[in-house]
Amino acid sequence: MSALAVVRPGPLTTVQDLGRRGVAHLGVPRAGALDEPALRAANLLTGNDPGAAVLETTVGGVALRTLGPVLLAVTGAPAPVRVDGRPAAWGAAVAVPADALVEVGPATHGVRSYLAVAGGIAVAPVLGSRSADLLSGLGPPPLAVGTVLPVGPPPAPRPRPELVPLPAPPAGLVLRLHLGPRADWFEPGAVARLARDRYRVAAASNRIALRTDGPPVDRARSGELPSEGMVLGAVQVPPDGRPVVFLADHPTTGGYPVVGVVPPADLAAAAQARPGTPLRFVLLRD
Repeated sequence: MSALAVVRPGPLTTVQDLGRRGVAHLGVPRAGALDEPALRAANLLTGNDPGAAVLETTVGGVALRTLGPVLLAVTGAPAPVRVDGRPAAWGAAVAVPADALVEVGPATHGVRSYLAVAGGIAVAPVLGSRSADLLSGLGPPPLAVGTVLPVGPPPAPRPRPELVPLPAPPAGLVLRLHLGPRADWFEPGAVARLARDRYRVAAASNRIALRTDGPPVDRARSGELPSEGMVLGAVQVPPDGRPVVFLADHPTTGGYPVVGVVPPADLAAAAQARPGTPLRFVLLRD
């Protein structure tokens, strides 16, 4: 078995897989990769099962020392990749010898890059997942200098594509919105304006939620709800009126009203939208 030693962790690099499914009733968030298609693509390029654990970087990349030969691939946000100072492919499988320095540089577009290694990152699973959850603290902590990450046994030989097409990080973000369950807590005109108003991705966005800057959504009711269950993609409206889109590390309950829910298929783009990216909502009529 091989391993990876962290030389430079970057601003925020975490271990992620497909997350903890089916445990929200225990108060445990889902966690997992914010850009799931990018995780699946990196695993496909390295011959892993789709849900194998990978590294998710945030804007600034990561640097690792290989403690054995590995096959790796970097997907998600485009970024320069170097092995011992020499350029290597992004978006394709790269064979790396032992004792090599692998550097994923700052993302040139988008926010989050995904580094998969054949065999997967083999940290101990917690409740069925190896994902780091920044809200609950479950799973491995964010990477730090000197962290050694075990790599699992090489997967069984299988056909591997040379490339996996993925959409580019968005220059403008469009999020579809199923209205409800608490759309009646807002002025009818305010809900209609939600589709016309223009927002931007706020700098306070993180793995818990994409926050927005823009016009407030006006309430029809005052007060707060009793705490109720929250789902991935829920668009909660706090007292300042600016919509908040819940992402993978979101809390499982909340008391602010939810005006609508963004379909999971739209959330990968949200994960790659940098602060300042223009954002608009498109209302879906169910």
